[in-house]
Amino acid sequence: MLHDPNRVYVFDTTLRDGEQVPGCQLTTPEKIEIAKELEALGVDIIEAGFPISSPGDFQSVVELSKAVSEPIICALTRANKGDIDSAVAALKYAKRPRIHTGIGSSDMHIKHKFNSTREDILARAVEAVKYAKQFVEDIEFYAEDAGRADIHYLAQMVEAVIAAGATVVNIPDTNGYCLPDQYGSKIKFLKENVKNIDQAIISVHCHNDLGLATANSIAGLQNGARQIEGTINGIGERAGNTSIEEVVMILKTHQALGLNTNINTKNFYELSRMVSSQMRMPVQPNKAIVGSNAFAHSSGIHQDGFLKNRENYEIIRPEDVGFPDASIVLTARSGRHALKFHLERLGFTLSKEELADAYYRFLTVADNKLDINDQDLILMMGKQQLA
Repeated sequence: MLHDPNRVYVFDTTLRDGEQVPGCQLTTPEKIEIAKELEALGVDIIEAGFPISSPGDFQSVVELSKAVSEPIICALTRANKGDIDSAVAALKYAKRPRIHTGIGSSDMHIKHKFNSTREDILARAVEAVKYAKQFVEDIEFYAEDAGRADIHYLAQMVEAVIAAGATVVNIPDTNGYCLPDQYGSKIKFLKENVKNIDQAIISVHCHNDLGLATANSIAGLQNGARQIEGTINGIGERAGNTSIEEVVMILKTHQALGLNTNINTKNFYELSRMVSSQMRMPVQPNKAIVGSNAFAHSSGIHQDGFLKNRENYEIIRPEDVGFPDASIVLTARSGRHALKFHLERLGFTLSKEELADAYYRFLTVADNKLDINDQDLILMMGKQQLA
């Protein structure tokens, strides 16, 4: 399979895994609106739904296939013919269809979810890929709970499904269990020990139960994976999925990794707000990249350093992710430099002595108010003439 060895494909599952959050179900028109923005963002694959799960999901895959043309449209299935038939029917209008099928790979899942054996599960995996391959060329196989799977059995499964026709193999840390070095070494083992691994792309799909989804995804990429699966704002079941904006900005910031994506990062902020609004899921203010405080500076020492040179305290420029701008937030922790910056912005020009006096008055106000806005500053300056 020929592809740029440094290119990382971005697989967005906001509309499938992200939608599994209680209370976050979207209508088909809402899904189409988000899908068009994902297309503008430059994602390579959109997982549009799980067609067999409900008539609504089936219809969403049909309509999304019609609405977008650039990204691959992917439909999720379990490893059985009924699911795959439903996905094939739902994908009939897709310009570039992909079926995402799979089964559990850990002994925990084999015994306690499927009440089966390793041999039987392996046969079912191969059968599902072969069956799907009759209808669609692009087949992604997920080895569910790979994070806890026996590595030799996982390698055997991956080799078998690639031989059966899988073009992408997804190694999910379904329960967010792995540490980054464990997950990275799992990908490295597959890369080095599966003899036909060069015929497929390795994909990473990490959950955030221990807050390690982004770190694990990066570890996977560092060890040879070339597709990353995630969601906007990191939404998803339980503690969520890998946050696409975090992984993409890590690759952009750490050029030494030598990895690139096709993402237009300037679209992140607006898309984040759209997903948050439509799914009625607020973004935590301290969320990396897109949180409302991601580029806000309130500590006096930080503000002073930032105003002297923004790179003292910012490794990403707000405009790179479409953020309105870095903000110097005035609180009781702020210093003279920040106060002077805001007063000058409002048109006040002060001598050193006037600034010292204004700063004393500012601290009195700030002690009684959580954050200070422009109106507070104007009132505080009283009748002092604007420059």
